[in-house]
Amino acid sequence: MADIWWKADAHDLHRLVDRVSSVYVERSHLDRDENAVVVINKRETVRIPAAMIAVILLGPGTRVTHGAIRLLADSGTAVCWVGEQGVRMYAAGLGPSRSAGLLHRQAWLVTRPRERLGVARAMYGMRFPGEDVSSATMQQLRGREGARFRKLYQEHSRRTGVAWDGRVYKAGDAFAAGDDLNRLLSAANAALYGICHAVIVGLGTSPGLGFVHTGSAISFVLDIADLYKAEYTIPLAFDLMAGGLTDERDARVGLRDQIAETKLLGRIVSDVKGLLSPAGTDFDTPETSELWDERLGSVSAGVNYASEASTFAEAVLGDQHIAVIGPELEEGSPGASGTSEPSGAEDRPGRRRSE
Repeated sequence: MADIWWKADAHDLHRLVDRVSSVYVERSHLDRDENAVVVINKRETVRIPAAMIAVILLGPGTRVTHGAIRLLADSGTAVCWVGEQGVRMYAAGLGPSRSAGLLHRQAWLVTRPRERLGVARAMYGMRFPGEDVSSATMQQLRGREGARFRKLYQEHSRRTGVAWDGRVYKAGDAFAAGDDLNRLLSAANAALYGICHAVIVGLGTSPGLGFVHTGSAISFVLDIADLYKAEYTIPLAFDLMAGGLTDERDARVGLRDQIAETKLLGRIVSDVKGLLSPAGTDFDTPETSELWDERLGSVSAGVNYASEASTFAEAVLGDQHIAVIGPELEEGSPGASGTSEPSGAEDRPGRRRSE
């Protein structure tokens, strides 16, 4: 690492937080140094113990070495390639040593009608604070949710003075509504789906096993995103419209900034784990692979069972989220010329100033 000319004095995140569940990286280079992932940019060098990370989100302007990815995979860490601040998700990968405990719990809940209804009620309960939903049917809950959204649209219309004629959208066609406000809502919602997708995959759960939504490869993503629309995308779209900002990019950038300011990613991590996990249980724990046993449930893999079984250690991760973001690079600098930026980099604040 000594040949990297911008290397600064390293600081260890171990001194700042005890446990980290998610790390966002942007405009930086990722490499490996023994059992640590080293995040390097022109301003600083950050060493992150790989075993402390549940998911690492690679944003625009990020380069990563084979050694870093191999270490993260060996540590059971999920890697997601995302747009700026995790607003969009492009691809994801999970290491082979990651636990499937939370995924098994999700599958168990979603395939049992009573338990599935319990999770769905818990989701609606988060949207109706102070209201008792413990005996409501799904039909009743859908009706209450529809009434809540109509009321929200009307309230924000009165607050901003923006006319509201109803929600119109068509998946995959941003201009189907022919209405700037509806397009802003669709763009903001799509960005919200991206960050929810990144967290869900990062935790090792299935995007397709939804509790309220069903039949889609992202049903669980839609379930989780619906928890935050009233707080984030709906008021944002009305505010942008009132300010004369009608470009879909304005919705993405606006939501990105809100996500960063309110630390929504960490909140989504806590909500997903809280909905799926029994009280006092954390299934999101990297483990070695196991073998199914009809009497014991499971036993360790990689063991010669002609001898005694061995045990394995577990690393426990917390619910915090940090970000490592490098400075804007000037055109023509060594760092800029070697940096590849995925789509999503168009939402950079620095790019906006130059438009």
